[in-house]
Amino acid sequence: MTALSLYGKVAIVTGASSGIGRETARLFAAEGAKLVLGARRRALLDELVGEIEEKGGEAAALDGDVADEAYAQALAEIAVSRFGGLDIAVNNAGALGPMGATAEVSRESWDATLAVNLTGAFLAAKHQIPAMLARGAGSLIFVSTFVGHTAAMPQVAAYAASKAGVIGLVKTLAVEYGPQGIRANALLPGGTDTPMADEMITTDEMRAFVRGMHALKRIAEPEEQARAALFLASDASSFVTGSAMLVDGGVSINKT
Repeated sequence: MTALSLYGKVAIVTGASSGIGRETARLFAAEGAKLVLGARRRALLDELVGEIEEKGGEAAALDGDVADEAYAQALAEIAVSRFGGLDIAVNNAGALGPMGATAEVSRESWDATLAVNLTGAFLAAKHQIPAMLARGAGSLIFVSTFVGHTAAMPQVAAYAASKAGVIGLVKTLAVEYGPQGIRANALLPGGTDTPMADEMITTDEMRAFVRGMHALKRIAEPEEQARAALFLASDASSFVTGSAMLVDGGVSINKT
């Protein structure tokens, strides 16, 4: 086994029905992890479970809303009851939220975005950490973004603020639970070819502009972000905690 192997590990992956979450689940299963998959769309979760099981892996799924504390608790409980514990969590589920001038954003849409992106991350950690403590170690991964951290974009205030808040949560978790063997890190993707990106990039001209923002002059495939999540989940990153790890194709530093 390599340092990237997840053999014998149990992982939760939220937002697993598509995009980065789906590719992360597939990769983790290929590396030997047993999976608890979460998302809103049950049919897509069942399809993914079937795919993993056909390849000899093990997975369970539960559909629900990450902003619901009972759902966060249930995912952790499935990991323990079905697979014996919890070692890894990739808290990837997120919402783009309202797009428009900040002064025109409604309180309701602001609250709804923070409920998923920030409160959902808190609730996940609240229920995942006890299960990890029972194992003596764990790796918490939260998918954030460079938006609002290394670069700003107009008309996405709720998204940027909520995802920046996740980075603050990660840093607190890292120092709070590091002495007990739990690592916490944020993964900050750049432009990635996902359904959420399609909500923001609606024309060929916009897609070309976004590609040009990156030093690599392209956007990522979801599996490239999944490989970064695998690094953070695995023993290969055993001394990495409290980080906001950019996997952004150089969008944060590019000026050309």
